[in-house]
Amino acid sequence: MNLLEYLPILLFLLIGVLVGVVPMLIGKVLSPSLPDAEKLSTYECGFEPFEDARMQFDIRYYLVAILFILFDLEIAFLFPWAVAFKDLDFFGLLSMMLFLAILIVGFVYEWAKGALDWE
Repeated sequence: MNLLEYLPILLFLLIGVLVGVVPMLIGKVLSPSLPDAEKLSTYECGFEPFEDARMQFDIRYYLVAILFILFDLEIAFLFPWAVAFKDLDFFGLLSMMLFLAILIVGFVYEWAKGALDWE
């Protein structure tokens, strides 16, 4: 086992650690540290908390976010296909039509279940 074979990997790890640690150390050394009672308080927004932080959120917020990410990623798959459209044969067209059909079926299912309705 030759140690020189692992030199690029060790150098990469060392540079990666330095890039992550050195800025934090510079910030810690150079930043002013003058805590006062207001800065050390629990909330800096100007008022005391008035209810429990563990309150329940409506699940529709998360559902809309997940659906947005899902459809956004699926639409992002259309861009490479559109760029390579001239080089694709009939199989490329059929595979994208199948992908879009599955996307449309999922969209219709969500619409029918009322996941897109906001009350």
